[in-house]
Amino acid sequence: MNCPYCGAPDTRVVNSRPSPAGDSVRRRRECQKCGRRFTTSESIERVEVVVVKRDKTREPFDIAKLRRGIEKSCEKRAVSEEQIERVITYVERDLLTKAEREVPSERIGKLVLKRLKDLDPVAYLRYASVYKGFRDLQDFNAEIKTLLKD
Repeated sequence: MNCPYCGAPDTRVVNSRPSPAGDSVRRRRECQKCGRRFTTSESIERVEVVVVKRDKTREPFDIAKLRRGIEKSCEKRAVSEEQIERVITYVERDLLTKAEREVPSERIGKLVLKRLKDLDPVAYLRYASVYKGFRDLQDFNAEIKTLLKD
C-alpha cells in the first residue's frame, strides 16, 4: 500500500479491526518514510447476481427487496429481526456460494419458503401466497393441507 502523502511504497499495519458485520476490515497504517498514519478499508468484492423473473425479465438482486418481502410476511408475528436476518443471510449465502451470475426467482422463493416453513407457518403462507400467486381460497386451502401433512 503506497502512502497517500508521500507516495512511498513502505507502509506497515499498526492496527486492524473487523467491522461489526464482519464483512470488512479497517486497517490503520503508518508510512515508514514520512511517519504519517492513514486508514484503509478492505472489503469483499461481491459478485453481481442477476435475478431472472418468471416473465424472463432480468433485474439485479436486491437484498432490500428481499428483506421487505420477508418482513411483510412476518408482520405482526412472533418473528424477531434476528430470525429475519438469519433467513436473509441463508438466502444470500446460498446465492453467493453457487457463484452463478443469473439466478431464477423461483430458486430465491423456494429458499425463503424453506426457512419460513420452520420459522412461522402464517408467515410461510403469506409469503407463499405472493410467491405462488394464490388466486382464491382453494389455493390457500391446498397449501394449508400440505403444511399440515408435513
